[in-house]
Amino acid sequence: MTARRWVLVGTAVLVAGVAVMLIWLQWESANKVATAVSALAGLAAVGVAVWASWPAVSAGGGRVRVRKTGTATASGAGAGDANTGVVGKSGAVPGDVVVHRSGDAKASGEGDANSGIRLN
Repeated sequence: MTARRWVLVGTAVLVAGVAVMLIWLQWESANKVATAVSALAGLAAVGVAVWASWPAVSAGGGRVRVRKTGTATASGAGAGDANTGVVGKSGAVPGDVVVHRSGDAKASGEGDANSGIRLN
């Protein structure tokens, strides 16, 4: 079970536990009911906020795989990019990045060629 799911389940259990406890105390006035509802909503909001801020894929839990990509060529005036591998930001990668049997990448002039992994 992922950390995100644990946070969500834990929040649900906590809210249910507090609800049962407040019902067991047998309220006598309407302002206590309103206070209890506010407390439950606050607990649920904090739990959902933690769950939403948690990464969708935990580190090591995801994998980017690239294989048998073919050939790429960049030519002409200016800087062109030829990529048959993976290019991205290192912070956006969910876990492992694997490139297997990527094709040829050729660039002429001021072009840039990548047939492996480039994380900036």
